[in-house]
Amino acid sequence: MNFIFISPHFPANYWNFCVQLKLNGVNVLGIGDAPYDSLVLGLKNALTEYYRVDNMEDYDQMLRAVAYFTFKYGKIDWLESNNEYWLDQDARLREDFNIGNGFRPHEIARIKSKYRMKETYKKAGIPAPDCIYADDWEAAKKFAAVHGYPLILKPDSGVGAQNTYTIGREEDLEEFFEQKHSRMFVLEEFVEGEICSYDAIIDSKGEPIFESGNITPVSIMDIVNNQDSAYFYIVKSLAEDVREAGRRCAKAFDVRSRFVHFEFFRLKRDYENLGAAGTIVGLEVNMRPSGGFTPDMLNYANSVNVFKIWADMVAFDSSSVDQNQEHFFCAYVGRRSSREYQHSHVELLSKYRANITMSDRMPDVLASAMGDQMYLAKFRDEQVMKEFFDYVLS
Repeated sequence: MNFIFISPHFPANYWNFCVQLKLNGVNVLGIGDAPYDSLVLGLKNALTEYYRVDNMEDYDQMLRAVAYFTFKYGKIDWLESNNEYWLDQDARLREDFNIGNGFRPHEIARIKSKYRMKETYKKAGIPAPDCIYADDWEAAKKFAAVHGYPLILKPDSGVGAQNTYTIGREEDLEEFFEQKHSRMFVLEEFVEGEICSYDAIIDSKGEPIFESGNITPVSIMDIVNNQDSAYFYIVKSLAEDVREAGRRCAKAFDVRSRFVHFEFFRLKRDYENLGAAGTIVGLEVNMRPSGGFTPDMLNYANSVNVFKIWADMVAFDSSSVDQNQEHFFCAYVGRRSSREYQHSHVELLSKYRANITMSDRMPDVLASAMGDQMYLAKFRDEQVMKEFFDYVLS
């Protein structure tokens, strides 16, 4: 099997996907913009060959790279980046080289458009917040009259919570319409809910071979806009209503042979159009792993290797990884360099040395949403984890 992995060097932990593919006998070919000498040794050993381009956003350069690998190694069986930013380009390359696995360009809108997602949620029988395209002032005013303020304004297609805002009054909405925007935005009703996720690896038949999830007490939108400290955690056991909603979404979106991250609200109060408090409501789907170090967190929480489970799915459409090991809560905290905290980095590492599994600086491109200095820690007890959050964030 010839597998082209796009951007195998970033995010920093993605080289582990390549290692596990290699161990499964897959011929792994990398395309990226980093110099070969800068790649970690494990990635170098996993790649049969690496093709460096000057600019990964230059489609002609990417086209030439895939053409080179096709000429040298024959038909390409799989092309993937596991990265939201490259989903469109991945699809275009698959189309141009007739690569069978993965989404094609005509399928991208329904998995990336915040507006189009609502149609598929409806198909899955999952309620979702009402929204409209924010391209008509009169329609926007009518929408606000129905749902009231605040409202959420977000790009129809975007990564994370960048350029997502809370619209608190009509003057804010009017100001948005007075500006010129080069991209389409959607206006969405504001929902009071706790964000929870369904993280899964889906086989070629659309069935999950790994399932887990997280809870994010504070929205990523607020973290980005207010530059707050970031924190969330992988649950010890996935709630059954989240599992059911995740599986229904996977079927409705016709997900096959992918690592996915689906986000939901658990309502904090009753909504006439969405359901009672505690109801699971669709937020958005992401057809790739959750960002940053979340794959590592899934490993720590579930005592598995998701990089291997994913590579097993690619090579064998199943996995022999034992998933019946002890489970934990795995916490993430991202501190801001611009803020002062009661407890120093050294104090934190000393107090929680038995729990902390990773500590590192976040790259600039991820720091806006994830904080500057990150800590991962795992716990058997939820209350002890909450005390950890209080200690680190105070």
